[in-house]
Amino acid sequence: MRVPILAAAAVMTLSLSACDKPEVRTGAPLANGAHAVAMLRTADGADVGRATATEVGGGLRITLDVHTMPAGTHGAHIHSVGHCDAPDFTTAGPHWNPTATKHGTMNPQGPHQGDLPNLIVGTNGRGTIGLVLPGATMAGLLDADGAAMVVHANPDDLMTDPSGNSGGRVACGVFGAS
Repeated sequence: MRVPILAAAAVMTLSLSACDKPEVRTGAPLANGAHAVAMLRTADGADVGRATATEVGGGLRITLDVHTMPAGTHGAHIHSVGHCDAPDFTTAGPHWNPTATKHGTMNPQGPHQGDLPNLIVGTNGRGTIGLVLPGATMAGLLDADGAAMVVHANPDDLMTDPSGNSGGRVACGVFGAS
């Protein structure tokens, strides 16, 4: 009888000691987690929304909120350079891809870290995306040359490398720590 009681006491002690170290789930908010914001503008400088990156457990939570955008489906990606020079925003460089994978969530060799789901903009000009990029870090996003959020003219096919045939870049914003 004494052995089972000692075993139960040991298990309870181990269980209680685990309570001292809270588990951080992927996507769980972090106390004092860093934030970065990118204000999105068109080539003519019109404000069309913003993207926010927030440190969470195991990655970055990305939210993209747009307004006064053309209705339809648009590719949306984080690009590897923090520049948004009009008229075509090519200064934002390629997709953010620190793991050197192929483009697209449907590509067996993908996705890039900066590949997001398609942005669906309603007839009211509004659209939103929210997701967690597992393994992404604020240090990687805000590296020496920064990063930008880009919205494309066409839908992303989620497969074709390097950009999913998503067409021209119609809005861009540079991420900056906030």
